[in-house]
Amino acid sequence: MDKDKVAEILVEIGVLLELKGENPFKTRAYASGARTIEGLNEPFATLVAEKRLGEIKGIGVALEQKITELVETGKLKYYDDLKASIPPGLIEMLEISGLGPKKIQALNKKLGVDSIEKLEAACQAGKVAELDGFGEKTQANILEGIALKRTYASKHRLGEALRVAEPLLEILREQPEVIRCSSAGSLRRFKEIIGDIDLLASSKKPAAVIDFFASQAGIVKVLAKGETKASVILEGGIQCDLRVVSDAEFPFALAYFTGSKEHNIVMRQRAIQRGLRLNEYGLFKSKEETRDVNLLVSCKTEEEIFEKLDLVFVPPELREDHGEFAAAEKNALPKLIEWTDLKGSLHNHSNWSDGHNTLEEIADYMENLGLEYWAITDHSKASFQANGLDANRLRQQILAIKELNEKIAARGSDFRLLTGSEVDILKDRLDFDDDVLAELDVVVASLHVPSSNEAENTKRLIRAAENPYVHILGHLTGRLLLEREPYPVNIQAVIDACAETGTWIELNSNPYRFDLDWRHWPYAKSKGVKCVINPDLHRNEHAGFLRLGAGLARKGWLETFDVVNASGLTSLVKQLKRKKQG
Repeated sequence: MDKDKVAEILVEIGVLLELKGENPFKTRAYASGARTIEGLNEPFATLVAEKRLGEIKGIGVALEQKITELVETGKLKYYDDLKASIPPGLIEMLEISGLGPKKIQALNKKLGVDSIEKLEAACQAGKVAELDGFGEKTQANILEGIALKRTYASKHRLGEALRVAEPLLEILREQPEVIRCSSAGSLRRFKEIIGDIDLLASSKKPAAVIDFFASQAGIVKVLAKGETKASVILEGGIQCDLRVVSDAEFPFALAYFTGSKEHNIVMRQRAIQRGLRLNEYGLFKSKEETRDVNLLVSCKTEEEIFEKLDLVFVPPELREDHGEFAAAEKNALPKLIEWTDLKGSLHNHSNWSDGHNTLEEIADYMENLGLEYWAITDHSKASFQANGLDANRLRQQILAIKELNEKIAARGSDFRLLTGSEVDILKDRLDFDDDVLAELDVVVASLHVPSSNEAENTKRLIRAAENPYVHILGHLTGRLLLEREPYPVNIQAVIDACAETGTWIELNSNPYRFDLDWRHWPYAKSKGVKCVINPDLHRNEHAGFLRLGAGLARKGWLETFDVVNASGLTSLVKQLKRKKQG
């Protein structure tokens, strides 16, 4: 078990202890231990093997024993017993936005609430509002959180779905009986939220492929299994359906099951207009629905299906009936950006604020990925919960980055860290004065404490865009997918202001955000507003979010020249200076 997983379990233990109402010093010890483990500079496995964890400040004897047990056995009896001692309903209540362990413990102790159903009933009866520390607003927020949880009960974030689907696809590709295979559905279209995972394969022996698939590790339950289709539940609760077809049917089935429904309707209509019938089994020379192979129009790929319907190939991400047909008829579809086009990122955090890696670790990691640059934009002081930097600490960081860049250059590398800040957009100003912002390479301005008023939020964002030292507006609507709705903002007005001021807008590629939403990028593009795809990195592994962000940028019809960080370092530096110079 690696250090990140150990730290995750330690944090969870602290939360569970807080749910039980344990001594706060005890609960904090686990959170502190997790932070210590995450910040280790020495190899974690070596420290455990050599039994030197106890020498590290913040790791006592008891904690060392528990960590060692986790690493050596993959399990921890104390953790398992603790989870078993707490009603499952209390743990489930942690998934309700805005409801932390202290509030849950109070609800349980004072009202006997031990499930979401009982919590909802207590709120509806007005009992929660009467408790000290709650009130009408908290009660209303809890009810809203319960409603959101139910709405999204069978929904999953794209990143989570890809994480479990892609290994299955790789396994299928290695299976000798599989000729071709692919993801389909909303996953292939790169929707930010999906329902089930759809996989498709072709084979001459479908039953053998189905049996092979249903026996894979990571499948919690087989819901159904037939000759050509299996439905299973994967770890994490995602349903996955595999269909196996003949190789002749594969292109048609892939197009059909990729969707979207709206896109498929137009495709079928185009076929009918040409005296053909299109369905999941083929494209047929017929005026009626049919599966007669004698009437089949041969198409070995999806590209050939589009060609037969007088269209150029439409990439899966664009198949939403959002203008792709008009563009495909004219051969005017964009040459969509690829994630390999990205040269770096301009919104990231280090352990100077709430990130987990040092400047040196970040630089080494990103240079080894083959990137050209990486901006460090730690939080400003108003984000105190994230250990935000004041002006003095920020200037110290600027010097530290300068010294590190000199070392990198001395060894002959062209990679560079850029200085920056994610500066809070406050009610009447930015969290740093202009003289501080002027010292930075990159400034991301973000609204972390929004108003409930659309006009107020819009005004604050536009004011930030008008600042000559602000390059990027970060996560524009503040949404957290499946957790928090976007705050109210007039997005078109903000895009218009960015067009006037030359300010860029972020496509935050953290899979909880994907903000700005892909649906708004065609308008931004039409106004000449540039996109910056940023992972909002807090751990080095989050660099992988760049791939997800590029997929959402493709869905928003963006090309390489629409994305700032597809530029090399020399070009980027010129673009960064351009706004300051007016």
